[in-house]
Amino acid sequence: MPAEPFDCAATAWSRVDRYARITLGKCRYSVPARLIDTRVRVRLSANELRIFDGSQQVAAHPRLAAAGAEHLELDHYLEILVRKPGALPGSAALAQARASGAFTSVHDAFWAAARARHGDGAGTRALIEVLLLHRRMPPAQVIAGMQAALAAGSCSADVVAVEARKHAAAASPAEADAAWQALQRPRRSRAAVITLPRRPAPAVPPDQRPAPSVAAYDELLRNPPSAGGTR
Repeated sequence: MPAEPFDCAATAWSRVDRYARITLGKCRYSVPARLIDTRVRVRLSANELRIFDGSQQVAAHPRLAAAGAEHLELDHYLEILVRKPGALPGSAALAQARASGAFTSVHDAFWAAARARHGDGAGTRALIEVLLLHRRMPPAQVIAGMQAALAAGSCSADVVAVEARKHAAAASPAEADAAWQALQRPRRSRAAVITLPRRPAPAVPPDQRPAPSVAAYDELLRNPPSAGGTR
């Protein structure tokens, strides 16, 4: 086996369709809605697919095999759903989020309470504001914030954010650090630092040339030429 890791991922380019998806190998994968109708770079490995906008990774999905299969992230559609909240209940992205466990029973309880208080449209927007909190807070904190808000009889995303921060402040430093690391999802770099061997400096031969002399210039300083001619 080679001493250094070998990147065997294939690179492809794909255009994002109007549903914020790319198609590779008859399978579809979601990307953030802001990238609709743009071309993105895709790194395709045996088990994973990573999508880049320039040098920034914007999505990662497990690689699908069945023709017609699709993997959608609910987070990629939030900017659209906040303008069209009626599209959320029957969306495939929501169904996949429920199936994966990312959309929990606490989310459903908060959504039901918000719709009962504010109506379907405004209540769904309140839920979407809470889902946007997942972009800057770990899931456990957001869920704790929703539970505290529901216990206080509130369906406000601002209250959820405040309670989530209280939960984070009450957590131990080790728990807070673990939650932050989980949110950041650091990936181990495949780059290897190569240390070149230190080479001794070659021996420089002694300089046999005579030292330069400035005697001629000293003579000019002692006997400058006359104003009317040269010497």
